[in-house]
Amino acid sequence: MQKSFFEIDEKIRKLADEAERDSEKQFGLIEKIARYNGEKVLYSFIKNRVSEACLKGTDGYGYGDIGRDTADRVFADAFCAEDAIVRHNFVNGTHALSTALFGVLRPDDTLLCATGSPYDTLEGVIGIDGNKGKGSLMDFGVKYAQADLLPDGSPDLDRIKELSKSARVLYIQRSRGYSLRPSLSIDVIEKIIKAAREVNKGIIAMVDNCYGEFVEEREPTDVGAEIIVGSLIKNPGGGIARTGGYIAGRADLIEMCADRLTCVGMGKEVGCSLDMTREILLGFFLAPQTVCQAIKTSVFACRFFELLGFETFPKRDEKRTDIIASILLKNEENLTAFCQGIQKGSPVDSFAVPEAWDMPGYGSKVIMAAGAFTMGASIELSADAPIREPYAVWLQGGITYPSGRLGVMLAAQEMKNKGYILI
Repeated sequence: MQKSFFEIDEKIRKLADEAERDSEKQFGLIEKIARYNGEKVLYSFIKNRVSEACLKGTDGYGYGDIGRDTADRVFADAFCAEDAIVRHNFVNGTHALSTALFGVLRPDDTLLCATGSPYDTLEGVIGIDGNKGKGSLMDFGVKYAQADLLPDGSPDLDRIKELSKSARVLYIQRSRGYSLRPSLSIDVIEKIIKAAREVNKGIIAMVDNCYGEFVEEREPTDVGAEIIVGSLIKNPGGGIARTGGYIAGRADLIEMCADRLTCVGMGKEVGCSLDMTREILLGFFLAPQTVCQAIKTSVFACRFFELLGFETFPKRDEKRTDIIASILLKNEENLTAFCQGIQKGSPVDSFAVPEAWDMPGYGSKVIMAAGAFTMGASIELSADAPIREPYAVWLQGGITYPSGRLGVMLAAQEMKNKGYILI
């Protein structure tokens, strides 16, 4: 008889087995997409002649850094883009997004957010958080417009058309952020871009691609987006990259973004890679399979908590376009216990007890379970939530499905131990 390493109620184990059986068809579809994306990434490595020399770092100014420049081309080809800038010194996804926005927008331009309110950490970048004089886009004369989502969470294409007439940048957030609206599929992103282009052919479509890379067979750049932006401690870092981000898209716009990241006239030609290129390339190579593991964890979690009587977004059998699952836990006690259970199933800092705190850039206290090898890496199993209505938790990651599955079971066990679920 196999030894049990964790004290998990037998009823929870049986429910997990049922959830896994119910998810088998979905797992097959996820693995098929991973195979396609893995082939695409491998082709980009071979096409761009990645060599052992590319894995070595540089210091100082970084002139002639073959690894850095090759990584840019690998990302660009895999994302169907003309060019890319992939750097370890993007401190997070918001920094990469901010660099792209400041890179292409100018005074009197209008930024149109086509997917309702932007993610919390971008409010200060744009200037809609009410704080003036800190150097936001609005402080520099950039105007802001917003097309709110329809009641069902889908984009309001008529409103987008109306506001696109005078906009310079069409900003699309692919993932749901801290909301329960649907994440956007590539098909929906294509419809948004086409709607805007009906009235403004020159509008620049920029997509926050965080959490979405390699979830589908296409990326936003396949359907007309000129710029996509993401973080390397999410999907494209494959659980290997310790920091960094990327911007990929149209070559002239990437040059503008590079000038913003470094300085005008130097752009992509400077910036040493230190010892980071190997993990950036290795992580990107592993990313399609790592994303596969994370999506399988998400699908399992949704079905498992559906069986426990909780509502999930998306449902287990809905098409996925990012790695995030939202579980409506109904109250702060459930939410806290869930996060503490996820932490207990983490390979790092499993003994820590998550508590809500005032995280920089957020309007309310946030609780976060993230026992990861890289701090904040949401491609690793993590769960977080603002302490506010509707008391939903956002679950993402799982660099291996077995460990992700176990973490979800431990979250349920913690809720049971505290008397919040009865099975």
